[in-house]
Amino acid sequence: MGKMALALTLTGTTALLPGCLTEPVPCPAIAQASGVSLTVAADYVPSVGSLRLKACQDGVCTEETLMLNPGYTAVDQGCSPDGVCSATSSPDGTLHAFMQLPVLTESPMDATLTGTAPSGTDLPTRTLTFTPRGDYPFGEQCGRFVTANLVLDASGLRQG
Repeated sequence: MGKMALALTLTGTTALLPGCLTEPVPCPAIAQASGVSLTVAADYVPSVGSLRLKACQDGVCTEETLMLNPGYTAVDQGCSPDGVCSATSSPDGTLHAFMQLPVLTESPMDATLTGTAPSGTDLPTRTLTFTPRGDYPFGEQCGRFVTANLVLDASGLRQG
């Protein structure tokens, strides 16, 4: 009888184990683009006509004229009683650009930003040495994402 009780106990425990295990968390099906993003602060936008960025990391440099696009922010529109939530985007007065890089790591990067004002005069050359940041925005099970974000305003270039 002891063996039968043991067998029933083991069978019951085995049946309950899957309920104790955590389910794997799904990861978003997105790929990370390697590059540097730049935001021009809203109060500095009237001073900017065009910008050119040179980024060097691990002995590899990439340089190009940036395509500046209007920036937007998400505006929460709330949730309905049945739990459906929504948001819309609204211009925020900033400009955004992205420069693709062959590879982006967490080693230091040198950035040099030049440009012209709408009048055609040269803007001050801005330089910055910074370290891109690595994070797990979707959890450690989904892999590490490395980002390089810069902000340009009247006081200069800084890491965002």
